[in-house]
Amino acid sequence: MQEISFRNDILPLKDKLFRLALRITLDSAEAEDVVQDTLIRVWNKREEWPQIESIEAYCLVVAKNLAIDRSQKKDSRHLELGRDIEEESDTGSPHDQFVHDEKMRLIDRLVDELPEKQRLIMQLRDIEGESYKKIATLLNLTEDQVKVNLFRARQKVKQRYLEIDEYGL
Repeated sequence: MQEISFRNDILPLKDKLFRLALRITLDSAEAEDVVQDTLIRVWNKREEWPQIESIEAYCLVVAKNLAIDRSQKKDSRHLELGRDIEEESDTGSPHDQFVHDEKMRLIDRLVDELPEKQRLIMQLRDIEGESYKKIATLLNLTEDQVKVNLFRARQKVKQRYLEIDEYGL
């Protein structure tokens, strides 16, 4: 096992932990609290770091569990998520930019309407770029279950998007 450094190995994960917590809690203040609690819990378990196979997976599991606990306690309501990962395009007219922004808000809303498991899997795979194996480990599922849930989530978002796009809402 290699030496794990809090500064070099764990702190760089804070943005990924935040995005995961935000997707679960749908509240940026709650997500920030989850990240802080996660970092504290991981720090308090520093004696156990040498036995941990993947510190990143461990941190993500802690954050996921804390976010779910906080979300259930607060019974949080839906808030619009920011598009931090979306890059702004300088090309195109203001109308094109408006249409693009509206489509992205619709997709965010449709993803947020997914069941929690599908929403988490989509977040981890499509936004965070995690492997099926890592997602399966994080969520206590098989890789096949991850693939099936991801497929169903994508299909549901696509179907609802096309319905709304074709017929309006």
